[in-house]
Amino acid sequence: MKRAPLIALLAVGLFAAVFATACGSDNTSVGANDVAVVGDEPISKEQFDELLDRALDNYAKNKQQFPAAGTAQYVALRRQAMQFLVQRAQFEQKAKDLGLEITESDVDKQMLTIKSQYFGKNGKCDAACEKKYAAEIKKQGVTDEQVREDVRASVVQNKIYETVTKGVTVTDKDIEDYYKKTKQNYVQPESRDVRHILVKKKALADSLYQRAASGENFAALAKKFSEDPSSKAQGGKLPISKGRQVPEFDKAAFALDVGEISRPVKTTYGWHIITALTAVKKAKTTALSEVKPAIRQQLLQQEKTDAMKAWVEETQKNFEEKTTYQVGYEPPASTNATATTK
Repeated sequence: MKRAPLIALLAVGLFAAVFATACGSDNTSVGANDVAVVGDEPISKEQFDELLDRALDNYAKNKQQFPAAGTAQYVALRRQAMQFLVQRAQFEQKAKDLGLEITESDVDKQMLTIKSQYFGKNGKCDAACEKKYAAEIKKQGVTDEQVREDVRASVVQNKIYETVTKGVTVTDKDIEDYYKKTKQNYVQPESRDVRHILVKKKALADSLYQRAASGENFAALAKKFSEDPSSKAQGGKLPISKGRQVPEFDKAAFALDVGEISRPVKTTYGWHIITALTAVKKAKTTALSEVKPAIRQQLLQQEKTDAMKAWVEETQKNFEEKTTYQVGYEPPASTNATATTK
């Protein structure tokens, strides 16, 4: 199983992107071996250092230079590591508040999904699959326990997401309003199929036009002479929609009768000889009934995202006075740090 570098790891959570830097209070003491306290849960220096070590390993595996201490990149990595650990602790506590139970069976099921996806088949992981999994995590420099910890965090996030978005709905009126507002997106312009030959020199274009107009096989000429890599192998065949080609080509291609061959047309690409294969299909607006399921799904996903974002922001706000950082580990702009005598 491929392990992501730290920056990617920090985005594993469904909601990491909407977590801003948290502030904390100074009324909770942070232990000498901890970097922060979230609610009543400490985050140890060992956890923090482990996360940075895993980032270092990933940089090395990708043959990238790990940011030097004191650089902006290094500071950003430390900040992201802290935000990741704080977020995870917050979500664990909020899961309890929501009455969500995260069992080992839940983790086992997700682990099986991951193993079977990468190393097994048909949703199963046999002895050979387990062996491949063990070899891969060894190669990646992580333990099964660490993987399970990451998986547990994703299970927590998924369960919270399902709970928070459970009541989100989209009405028919929502769909109709969206369709009316974006109706232009569902208009299919006039279209037809053509063949064309593209060359750079006018003299060659004139010669090929004369040969095609005299009855020589147009597709064969296109395969031999055309310089358009997208259609050459197909004998110059090209499905086109009005307004989506350069204007000169567009005008000539849609003015042809079926079977008619154009004289050479100059565009920024060169000289084209065009012949129409099919009649022009009229522009059509896709009916609401045809796109309604897709619009519903799109709007529903957006509503769920908005609901989750609002929940995350509220959660962050609620934890502002419950999160305390060790001096040297606090995010920028946080004045809520506890000094510990060493």
